[in-house]
Amino acid sequence: MYSHDYASTRYSPLNQINTKNVQLLQPAWTYHLKKEGPRPLSAGAVSRGGGRRSSQATPIVVNDVLYMPTPYGTVIALEPETGNEVWSYKLPQGRPAGRGVSYWPGDAKTPASILFGTSDGRLISINAKTGQPTAGFGLDGVVDIKPEVLNGIPNAQFDITSPVTVYKDLVLTGGQLQEAPAAGASGDTLAWDVHTGKLVWRFHSVPHPGEVGHDTWPGEAWKNRSGTNVWGFMSVDVERGLLFLPFGSPSSDFYGADRNGKNLFGNSLVALNADTGKLAWYFQAVHHDTWDYDLESAPVLMDVTQHGEKIPAVAVTGKLGLIFILDRRNGKPIFGVEERPVPASDVPGEPSFPTQPFPLKPVPLGRHSFTPDEIATVTPEQKQFCTNLLATEGGMASGGPYTHYGPKLTIVFPGSMGTTNWPGMSYNPDLGYLFLNTVNLGDVGKIAKSEEGADPPYDRASPWGMYARFWNADKFWPCQQPPWGELWAINVNTGEVAWKIPFGVDAELDSKGVHGTGTLNFGGSITTAGGLVFIAATRDQIFRAFEASTGKELWKSKLETGSYTVPMTYRGKNGKQYVVLVATGGSFYDPTAGDSVIAFALP
Repeated sequence: MYSHDYASTRYSPLNQINTKNVQLLQPAWTYHLKKEGPRPLSAGAVSRGGGRRSSQATPIVVNDVLYMPTPYGTVIALEPETGNEVWSYKLPQGRPAGRGVSYWPGDAKTPASILFGTSDGRLISINAKTGQPTAGFGLDGVVDIKPEVLNGIPNAQFDITSPVTVYKDLVLTGGQLQEAPAAGASGDTLAWDVHTGKLVWRFHSVPHPGEVGHDTWPGEAWKNRSGTNVWGFMSVDVERGLLFLPFGSPSSDFYGADRNGKNLFGNSLVALNADTGKLAWYFQAVHHDTWDYDLESAPVLMDVTQHGEKIPAVAVTGKLGLIFILDRRNGKPIFGVEERPVPASDVPGEPSFPTQPFPLKPVPLGRHSFTPDEIATVTPEQKQFCTNLLATEGGMASGGPYTHYGPKLTIVFPGSMGTTNWPGMSYNPDLGYLFLNTVNLGDVGKIAKSEEGADPPYDRASPWGMYARFWNADKFWPCQQPPWGELWAINVNTGEVAWKIPFGVDAELDSKGVHGTGTLNFGGSITTAGGLVFIAATRDQIFRAFEASTGKELWKSKLETGSYTVPMTYRGKNGKQYVVLVATGGSFYDPTAGDSVIAFALP
């Protein structure tokens, strides 16, 4: 399954490739996703060179078959030792969720199935062996989710971008929703019968009257509220039957005067009984979010050893770059959390929340503040560019954690891309280390009055559009001093940083003698019993292997284009261990194009 296991550790027990021989790793096969000439793009698809489209996919390998979605409207099955195609399923319309597919092993009633959501809000089940629609599941293998979530608003956004979660005989779905306006599709989590596609249970992400958390929404603010959704990844404690849901922020993202209060279950880790959908506990990481600081990456389940006792724990992070390590039985912080005062909003009519939760350990990852004396000086030209940018509209405001966008142009760290994003964390139980890569990129914006009658009445804006960054976009160089990208290892038993390193190399700056800057990056890591961490993600388009215990780089391979997703590893029928990643370019920081699925192995 995606992330290897229900605990979302992204840890492989394979050790054929290890710290002693990883230097010998070489390409074994390549599969090209693009099988035809350029054709019209479907809604939301990203076009790259030669009609190529970017992919965020990570394959899964089950029973000696590799399965994955493509950005060309298909799900494919490949031989994992050769990359030869076994079958290809063409969707009747739309595209499969771009990050991955899920597997259900089948039973006497229904054969083994591949399940996935789509760009037009449907849930599809196909036969894992043949690639044909699963008989008896919905209508010809398809269930339309939209009638359950659109709240009677026919044009509201609802699509699925991440793999669905399969637990026992249930298929669990979240979805991607609009950032604004406030009213739209609901972010409810739904459970469907894997045999029939019938709805089994639902969890209201915005609590209805009489439900826990309803009092955190004033008056009618809960009605038809959009956002507050799991658009990323779920995890399951199989032993306890607990489902862990990381929720994003409520809509509208940058204006909250119509939703005074904490706004549960926005920006919360929620634990449910996986069989029934009943609430077990919750932990809110951001109160009354007006920064778009979603939780979205997979919560990671592990054991934390304290005073000789093993505590079943869950680690969760989001765009804010804080890691909360909680007892997964009850949601209580293991290393302590304190509510600290944060700046107040000066947006008209908006009472912001006066405090926010900060973990005592681990330390905040990445940059959470900016002052003008931290302007980038990596080259004279960059210093001048950033100094001029800082002086826009009479000079930008800046500050510490939870600085608000206000009437004046303001620099906010982290930006809405996040210190981390959906690629999230991996966990090595041999070391007790969590690994994650971070980006230090701020946003620039202010809150401006919208057109009369618009919803929201105030929204984020800037001279460069809504989502402006604090950077030199021509160079992809942020405007504060490096490091701009880092790779971290956190010891979950102590809460301390085990190691951290600059992540990625900017060739232009390196050639000028400016080293250790790191680069903007987007993607995630896996870790193995061979003592390794594999990750691509960086703008320099290099796939790397690090020693998990120290962060020492042991191997690298220059790719034809960037890979901005998560790699994976498996053992083939021939006994060889392979490492596979999808490299198509086209991240937020890379305009290049490709279409390759690349497998590496030892000679």
